[in-house]
Amino acid sequence: MTTNHKDDTQTPWELIDTAPIPGQGTELQLFQREGEFSISILNGGVLMSTWAHQSEDALAELPCGKIVNRHQPRVLIGGLGMGFTLAAALKNLGPDAEVVVAELVPGLIEWNRGSLGTFAGHPLQDPRTQVRVGDVAKVLREQRQAYDAILLDVDNGPHAITRKKNNWLYTTDGLTEAYRALRPEGILAIWSAGPDREFMQRLQKIGFKVKQVRVREHQNKGDLHAIWFAEREA
Repeated sequence: MTTNHKDDTQTPWELIDTAPIPGQGTELQLFQREGEFSISILNGGVLMSTWAHQSEDALAELPCGKIVNRHQPRVLIGGLGMGFTLAAALKNLGPDAEVVVAELVPGLIEWNRGSLGTFAGHPLQDPRTQVRVGDVAKVLREQRQAYDAILLDVDNGPHAITRKKNNWLYTTDGLTEAYRALRPEGILAIWSAGPDREFMQRLQKIGFKVKQVRVREHQNKGDLHAIWFAEREA
């Protein structure tokens, strides 16, 4: 996902660590300034930050709120980011839930296990969390009707910018795999930097009942992101 730095006339950002993106020949960069963190892609823009995560929270709140009363609900999250979607999912689920997080970049997981994890409340330490290092696409293919909700916050949405292979998730084939991985009345929630009418129609053709929601990135300010909530039939 992309976001914008706050007032860059403040104290300069300090690069404190890097993490290679497997198979891409590029890396993520972790910056710190006055107790805040941001993550960028090398020679690219800011992908995420600790001050703007309202839309990441929203990605989990509605789906998990709808499935919380199911027996042992199971959730798959594609993309750990800074842990805010995971934290929101855990907050809106009961003690019998399981949340599987698939993250491609091992270094990003380590950052979340360290000081960065403080901002989301260290959700990786929650016993309901299971971490899978690797491509969420592989996890999707492994089981049929395995999840009550699938939350995808991979790259920049349907128009990937950090890894071309991420585009597959948003194709008809990728979305069909997500449909098959959902249990009846399961929910696929997808974060995007902006709306995409063609993509919404693609979801509907696969058989999803779709609703699009627009959410600001921070306290109802900043960039206006899009989230699709796509429900599988019973």
